[in-house]
Formats: sequence, structure tokens, C-alpha cells
Amino acid sequence: MNSFLLRSALIAALGGLLFGFDTAVISGTTRALTDAYALSAVMLGVTVSMALWGTVLGSVFAGTPADRYGRRGCLAALGLLYFVSALGCAFAWSWHMLLFFRFIGGLAIGGSSVVGPMYIAEISPARLRGRLVGFFQLNIVVGILVAYFSNYLISQSLGVGEWRWKLGMAAPPAAVFFLALSAIPQSPRWLVALGRTNEARAVLSRMGEPDPDREVAEIEDTLKAEKHAGSEPLFQNRYRFPIFLAISIGMFNQLSGINAILYYLNDIFERAGFSRMSSDLQAVLIGFTNLVFTCIAMAVIDRFGRKKLLLTGAAGTGLCLAGVAWVFATGKHAEMLIWLLVGFIAFFAFSQGAVIWVYLSEVFPNMVRAKGQSLGSFTHWIYECRDLCGLSHIGGTFGIDTVCILRCHHGPSVCDRLEVLSGDQGSQPRSHGELSSHAAIREIGV
Repeated sequence: MNSFLLRSALIAALGGLLFGFDTAVISGTTRALTDAYALSAVMLGVTVSMALWGTVLGSVFAGTPADRYGRRGCLAALGLLYFVSALGCAFAWSWHMLLFFRFIGGLAIGGSSVVGPMYIAEISPARLRGRLVGFFQLNIVVGILVAYFSNYLISQSLGVGEWRWKLGMAAPPAAVFFLALSAIPQSPRWLVALGRTNEARAVLSRMGEPDPDREVAEIEDTLKAEKHAGSEPLFQNRYRFPIFLAISIGMFNQLSGINAILYYLNDIFERAGFSRMSSDLQAVLIGFTNLVFTCIAMAVIDRFGRKKLLLTGAAGTGLCLAGVAWVFATGKHAEMLIWLLVGFIAFFAFSQGAVIWVYLSEVFPNMVRAKGQSLGSFTHWIYECRDLCGLSHIGGTFGIDTVCILRCHHGPSVCDRLEVLSGDQGSQPRSHGELSSHAAIREIGV
């Protein structure tokens, strides 16, 4: 693999690390924020979910500035937003200003979730694209682990204002991300779209592309085809089943309760009777489990197929959440809580966590794939906001999530049709071009 290509992909993927860090770091501050600003349960829910509302807007509108100013320029702006958000939260002088800077951080999260993978995909040759784009997903999980570990270290040494340090710890990596972006090139696809083909050829040559002229010609042909396809509406009868799948996958991914756990992990342990220090340490174990099983899933997803991973994860997460709900309902065997949550995170990372973004890129034909992915992502973020804003009773939430998981993933007709759409027969993965074949469309009856 070309060293310049690898370095550029890793720098762009740092946005994923900041994504994961900002997602999880709030879990170690909820108790302190409640005391500092005298927050009610509803106000705490608003505080935690405020970043998500920014994420929704950031993911929806990030494409326009990325097309106008380039992927690298947009990533730099997002790095600046991460930096401002971290410092703003650390020095917030009121609850309302904390909400404002949390919202700014959410804009950065949403934007980077779109622009980061987009940039990496556009600089990568086809044979390496999946692996390099996977760096972004892997960095999200690493960021979650770093956030939990950072919370644990800070909780050992600082006093009343430790929550400010926890929220401000994203500033140094955000600054590094912003500065490092000057060392990566513009996306060759963006350069070709602007007619700067000579610059695009130079970038492709530095990335190790053996035939830059041919690659530039392919990019030009793709841009022409996409311009023609832009007029194809998504919401029409023949796409009704892929639309149903995209919305369902995005919705049930959040109804599983994953982000209620990630955001309120310390509160869950404290309500089960653990100390604050113990809660921070156990959160590190949860984050490490998430990282390990995400890596395992990325290694086997094409070998075993999406359906097998989803069904295995559904059974495992359902049983683990049922156990967590039983612990809170009966008040017994609190020592089992950590292992039930570790099991839940392991099964989730191995299944839904690894599969959702793959499926959203596979279930739609080429003509409407970008619009379909946006719909699925938007559903995912909206239901994440709903999940956090509506969280009021921990035990009941886990019980409801258990039913949602089992109902979603044990419906055989949906799983079977999903497999047809994605070309997933548990063997070799198919190219995206094959997914829009007329045979697959006839098979699912749309």
C-alpha cells in the first residue's frame, strides 16, 4: 500500500476518533452536570441529546459545503468546530452556553460522518477502498474507548470541576486533526468535477495509481452518469421495499438501546450501586469490548454474511438486555450487570454496529443510492435523539429494547429479502454494481 495514500486516509479518519470521543465522553459528566446546573431528568436528557440534534443537521447539510469548498477544506472546518466545541464546553459559564457548544460539537460529528468516509473513498483505489474506509469506523470505536479511559484518569485526580476537563480533552486531538489536514491532498474526484484534471492526475500518481489518465476518464464518466441520475426520485413505488429496509435498519439500530448505554453508562452503574470511580473503570472495559468485537466483525463480515451476523447479534443482545432489565426490576445480582453489558456491547458491535452502514450502502440501486443512504442515516440520527430524549426509566427502557431487537431481527421474511438485496449469500461479497440488477429487484417484488 502506498505510504502517502495510507497517511492521507489515517489523517482523514482522525475525524472518526473525534466523533467517537464526543459521543461517549458525556457519559462521565452527567452526575456532575446535574449537580452544577441543578438539572432535572428532562434537562439532563436535553443536555445529553443536544449534540445529536446538531449531528442530524450536520449529516444532512454537510454535502453542500463539501462540494463547494472541497472535502479537505470541509474537514478542516469540522476540525475547527470540534476544537471550539471542546473549549466552549470546558469553559461554559451557563447551562445554555453548554447546550450551544454541545450543539456545535454535534454539527462537527454529523459533518465528519459524511465527509470523512467520502474523502477516504475518493482517494482510495477500488481494491483497497473497503479496508481504508473501515479506518473511519474503527477510529470511532477507538474514540469511544479513549473517552472512557480519559474519564477514568481525570476522575482519579481532579475535584469538583473535573467535568470541564473531561469535556475539554477533545481540544488537543482536534487541533492536531486541523493542522494535519494541511498534509493531505484535495480529493481527485472533486478536482475533476471542477475541471482541474491535471491536479487530479498528480494526486492519483502520488497515491500510487498506475494509470492516472484512465482513472480520471472513469471519474469523468461517473460524474456524467450521476448528473443524469440526479433527477431520479427516491420516493416512488418501485423503491418502496428498499426504503422500508433503510428506515427499519436505522430505526431498530437505535431502538436496541445502544446509545442510551453509551451516553448513560456511568449512571447505569451508579444506580446499580457501584461507586463513581468503579463506574468509570468499568466503562473502560465496555469500550475495550466494543473495539475488540468491532475488529472481529470487520474481519468476518464478508465471509459469514450480513444475515448471520445480524441474527447472532439479535439473539445475544436480546438475552443480555433482558438480563439487565431483570437486575434493575428485582434489585438482585448487581454484580452480573457489568458482564451483561459487556455481553450486550460485544454482540452489538459484532452485528448491528458493523452491519448497518454496509447495508445502507447496499440495499438501493445505483440510481438512488446516495439519496437512500441519506434517508437511512437521517432515520438513524433522528431515532437516536428520540431514544435519549425519551429515556426516563432505565430498567423499563432495557425491557422495551429487548422486545424491539427480537422483533426486528427474527422476522425471517425481512432478513431473507435483505439478503437478496445486498447480494449476501454468506459467501463472496458482490460489487455495488451487481446490487442493482433486475433479477434482485424482481426477487423482492418491487
